[in-house]
Amino acid sequence: MRRERPDDRGRFGAYGGAFAPETLMPALIDLERAFVDAWEDPGFRGDLAGLLADYVGRPTPVYHAQRLSAQLGLDLWLKREDLAHTGAHKINNTIAQGLLTKRMGKRRVIAETGAGQHGVATATACALLDLECVVYMGVKDIERQALNVYRMELLGAEVIPVTSGAGTLKEAVSAALRGWVSSVESTHYIIGSVVGPHPYPWMVREFQKVIGEELQEQLHETPDVIVAPVGGGSNAMGIFFPYVGDSDVLLVGVEAGGFGIETGRHGASLGEGSPGVLHGAMTYMLQDDFGQVLEAHSISAGLDYPGVGPEHAYFKDEGLVRYVSVTDEEALSAFHRLAVTEGIIPALESAHGLAWIIREAADLAEATVVLNLSGRGDKDVQQVAALDG
Repeated sequence: MRRERPDDRGRFGAYGGAFAPETLMPALIDLERAFVDAWEDPGFRGDLAGLLADYVGRPTPVYHAQRLSAQLGLDLWLKREDLAHTGAHKINNTIAQGLLTKRMGKRRVIAETGAGQHGVATATACALLDLECVVYMGVKDIERQALNVYRMELLGAEVIPVTSGAGTLKEAVSAALRGWVSSVESTHYIIGSVVGPHPYPWMVREFQKVIGEELQEQLHETPDVIVAPVGGGSNAMGIFFPYVGDSDVLLVGVEAGGFGIETGRHGASLGEGSPGVLHGAMTYMLQDDFGQVLEAHSISAGLDYPGVGPEHAYFKDEGLVRYVSVTDEEALSAFHRLAVTEGIIPALESAHGLAWIIREAADLAEATVVLNLSGRGDKDVQQVAALDG
């Protein structure tokens, strides 16, 4: 069964919690209180709903991919989060946390980003709400997401390169947490996914579940299958949560298979990882026999993370969601196929979900399948073009 909120320790079953430095615990406690107070306040909910409608462009449409449906022999629908302002689902969370930041009386925001979409969404919310913005980003991701780096700077954010380790999302999160420790009195950390210490996984889920709630209103019948890519897991949680526990729908989260599971170079934390503590929460993560974090790999910067949100770990153990993986090669093929078949260029993250649908099409024959198209692929075009060349 799903849990509307975590337990008193901030856990979903065995997962979650707040494994954080002592200096951050007062801020996390204050954040939980502020979130609960705001979420119960009709004024806050009304302000957020207004911005989601008039600024973000919600509800995002559900599009019937007729040509691809005919090719695959199933009924494929796309929840078009790529059409939200800034081009991905991330803005749902950053606008909400930006409003919460102002409600807490803080003027400065820090964030981490991998694919750059959360960084852009945070910079956008801060520009709108007149908040100072600093974004931590790994140097590898800065290189492959140069367009989003410029977009963040154009919006007034300071982008801080993180050179340690693999220079990807894991290192960016670690650097942001360290930065928060040194400025916690004046700064709010807008975490971009359902990861991190309590109350973040719960809070971000609440801000993202608008995706699934809209889908319930938009489709006349419950779909047979709902598919979403899973890195940290916020887009998947957003579309899955309203359906969790409904025996009529199969929920499928698609992780990054990278170069292939057998190579060890992937980002399939749920499929190939084990329980451990990462970035303040107990969850499934990629680690060696000594508990050291292993480097993840994905062609998609947003899936290049060695852990996953703790509520996804709970869903896995409870059998509420099926978690699978596809390779970089499969995702690239799906990226091209959606572009030429439907005129939609997906984010590489979203292409992972489509790749699984394509691979399993024979078993999904005549089923109604919804893919959460979590973002648009503008940010990935230069990278894919280089690979194609």
